[in-house]
Amino acid sequence: MIFDSINGVEDLRHLKVKQLPQLSHEIRDIILETVSKNGGHLSSSLGVVDLTIALHYVFDTPADKIIWDVGHQTYAHKLLTGRKNLFSSIRKYGGLSGFPKMTESVFDVYDVGHSSTSLSLALGEAIGRDMNNQNHKVIAVIGDGSLTGGMAFEALNHMGHISNDLIIILNDNEQSISKNVGALSTYLTKLISGPTYNVFFRTKMMMALKRIPLCGNFIYRVLFKFMHLIKGIVMPANNLFQDLGIRYFGPVDGHKIESLCELFQKVKNINSGPKIIHVLTKKGKGYPPAEEDPERFHGAGAFDLQTGFPVSKSSEITYSSIAGEAIAELGKKDSSVVAITAAMKSGTGLDKFEKITPERFYDVGIAEQHAITFAGSLAHCGLKPFVSIYSSFLQRSADQLIHDIGNMNLPLKLLIDRAGIVGDDGETHHGLLDIAIIKNIPNFILLAPSNSGDLRDMINFAYSSNNPTAIRFPRASASIEEVNNYKPKKFIPGRLKICQKGNRKKTDVIIFSVGDMLDICLKTASILENKRISCMVVDVVSIKPFDVKTAEKLINDAKYFITVENAYTSGGFGEGMVSQISTSCLKKRLFNAGFPNESIPHGENEILFKKFNLDSHSLARRVEGVIRK
Repeated sequence: MIFDSINGVEDLRHLKVKQLPQLSHEIRDIILETVSKNGGHLSSSLGVVDLTIALHYVFDTPADKIIWDVGHQTYAHKLLTGRKNLFSSIRKYGGLSGFPKMTESVFDVYDVGHSSTSLSLALGEAIGRDMNNQNHKVIAVIGDGSLTGGMAFEALNHMGHISNDLIIILNDNEQSISKNVGALSTYLTKLISGPTYNVFFRTKMMMALKRIPLCGNFIYRVLFKFMHLIKGIVMPANNLFQDLGIRYFGPVDGHKIESLCELFQKVKNINSGPKIIHVLTKKGKGYPPAEEDPERFHGAGAFDLQTGFPVSKSSEITYSSIAGEAIAELGKKDSSVVAITAAMKSGTGLDKFEKITPERFYDVGIAEQHAITFAGSLAHCGLKPFVSIYSSFLQRSADQLIHDIGNMNLPLKLLIDRAGIVGDDGETHHGLLDIAIIKNIPNFILLAPSNSGDLRDMINFAYSSNNPTAIRFPRASASIEEVNNYKPKKFIPGRLKICQKGNRKKTDVIIFSVGDMLDICLKTASILENKRISCMVVDVVSIKPFDVKTAEKLINDAKYFITVENAYTSGGFGEGMVSQISTSCLKKRLFNAGFPNESIPHGENEILFKKFNLDSHSLARRVEGVIRK
């Protein structure tokens, strides 16, 4: 195998170009083998193997800086940059991150995990390089999906006003910008990227024309417009970038490594201004099941390599799917119900709504800010908009939640999917800030179900609520039996649910459990009861409003209390609760349990709960250790 000899990018650059396609094939096999066991982002990673090889082959990394957008497509990048012996540990606790990480390698220029950031980072990097009198190349790799994010357009607009040398690789894996890849466009791309055109024609000849007395400027303007007219006819996609002041090259087949290397080398030698290379790739390239269904393999669990099917069929239904079904049912009954997603219709379960009423389903692209304000306007018009966004991505829309929803009390129905820790995806994807953000926004109701039945009841409540209502729920599943046995109940916000009373007259400790922490808290109570510590468990499904009077009464009848939440303790439910209850009750607080205000690594949830003392045994030890001092 060629890959056996590749321990870093220097080894890669010793290969001949004709050897690179075989290397690409071998790297795809390694990615498939590993992801089939560990799970991970397969489709996007397979799609950019050839592109990644060409980038590292042509550019002098790590001196030259490759800045990835999102970063879930960097598996080949990791394999080529000295991490192949660790690759089997990817996304496992203590192993390689599934995303670029600065502490992991000098080749990972920034920590990334969210979309549409690469162009701003690259622009800053290019300007910083020039101010520091350095001369390395800066290359941003961004997908056509990420380009829908408003931040990317802001960066593009800024780039058009500068002359700093910068290269953008537009990885178009859906051909959503241009499908025109014919012989003429290929020829023209070679022509305009070559030294004859760039040095002689574009610079020397054009400048000479301008110096012709009387008519020089006129001839220059006519010829310049003619060049852009021809390019616009052959490659219409270039118009947007060209109009912004960014030179366009492409489109080029992203799976022909020799062509990629040739074009990259030519563009690398053009040292002025921002340039964009339009590369067409196919998600899931080289693995037929992923090519046919790239969305299913976007973030895959373990699967059988031969069939592409999951290793074991789950007997559970995800909360996302349950939420999607509930909204679809409401959509059937009421034509005012609208569903909105930000490029995650399958992940949030809203694809079910789209199948039923596509005319009332909106995928706004990677634009969480727009999704929130757009939904608020729909609510103002009397419609009932449900917006489903992952907690970590919702952070981007904090200002819109405050300014465009909360302050005007618009009855948005917000589903916060993947709230709390999310396991193998790590710190860029953990949803630990939504409580801190939303509980402080005026007029918002914030709910947290502890089971799938609660989730459905809360969605039904949100449907008729006149206040903006947010429901946070974890990346979790419910048993088919639990789902099938669901019986609707009227949900009333603010109420506390006592799930377990202590076994003696005087309760030693009350555990206020927020949402999905209920099972852990019940197990904690069982451990404490076995140690003759009487324990009550209160299920907090309504974070805001919170039933302060009932909480104070319960606390006054007990010796101590704790709060437990799957979120940061700083600014979380526990802090909010103690800010509302009386001073006499505060004296009985043992601690607020949650995650510390730091970056939480990737790893299985069970491992992370244990590491941060949020598993049942750790919580029981903490309680016992404090009250028996």
